Amino acid sequence: MSQPIEVIGGIDTHTDLHQAAVIDTIGRHLATEAFPTTPTGYRDLLEWLHSHGQVLVVGMEGTGSFGAELSRYLHTNQITVIEVDRPDRRARRAAGKSDPIDAYAAATAVLAGRATGTPKHRDGAVEAIRGLRVVRASAVKARTQTINQIKSLIITAPAAIREALRSLTTTELVRRLAASRPGTDLAAPATAVKLALKRLAKRYRHLSEEIAEADADLRVLITRTAPGLLALPGVGTETAGQLLVTAGDNPDRLASEASFAHLCAASPVPASSGRTDRHRLNRGGDRQANRALHTIVLVRMRHDPRTRDYVARRTLEGLKTKDIFRCLKRFVAREVYRHLTSAFTGAPGPSPAA
Repeated sequence: MSQPIEVIGGIDTHTDLHQAAVIDTIGRHLATEAFPTTPTGYRDLLEWLHSHGQVLVVGMEGTGSFGAELSRYLHTNQITVIEVDRPDRRARRAAGKSDPIDAYAAATAVLAGRATGTPKHRDGAVEAIRGLRVVRASAVKARTQTINQIKSLIITAPAAIREALRSLTTTELVRRLAASRPGTDLAAPATAVKLALKRLAKRYRHLSEEIAEADADLRVLITRTAPGLLALPGVGTETAGQLLVTAGDNPDRLASEASFAHLCAASPVPASSGRTDRHRLNRGGDRQANRALHTIVLVRMRHDPRTRDYVARRTLEGLKTKDIFRCLKRFVAREVYRHLTSAFTGAPGPSPAA
């Protein structure tokens, strides 16, 4: 009996339908078909792939969005999934654009070696952290909008109200407004403003409670996932959560701490020319992860004696502030990576001297 041929799958993901394609190991197009984004559709897609031969690997666009559940399903069924980036505009203009074309292109990218990234598994505690952080971020944004609205109303309020409130701190302002009694004559501008301010203050308090609850839940999950991460200088719930989400539930997909630094845009980029030998900041990568590293460095520069000594020493050596920041981000990325991967490689090593 002849052995089944080896095939490579490609999937172009969408909201309602996933377009799948199959090629053989020399790149010949074998078949393409669309499947609904339902549990039954995922099962039919997998059976369809197996019907064409031994599935070596599947290339997929959108493993972190439209294809997240399908990626989890294939991983559960022992199918290796490779994350495929969208083709650039030049390639799209040359080859055309359709769902079958994109599905075949995903499979071809894997065969040619252009796509090699391992997607996040999205099936563990880090995925739970990501979901909770979405809610927290929206609550923080809404709270900021609320306090801005309060202060804007105070600026245009009648003089008696404005003078009584304009010098108060945010905490005292919210406390006083929430406890105020606006009155009943809503036709009077002063009464309407007082009522609006009272309701905004209550909204601000509610959002603050929601953020505090999210922080408590996140702290429990972060402590369980990476026990030593929150103990690092300058690392809080928000920054730790972001760095965990960036690494994913399978941080072992990152080949080294240098890979993690590159992902966080904390790897040095050569910027030398002639007699000038220097590096510059990396403006690519995960910008939210880079922001988290930036926040950690800022806190350490203010409160961590080792970091302050390092900054003073490097400043005397003639290094510019932005270059010192680049170096410190790289040190922090190395330190954080050891804690992110401690569940896979054992206890984290010693901290860097930054």
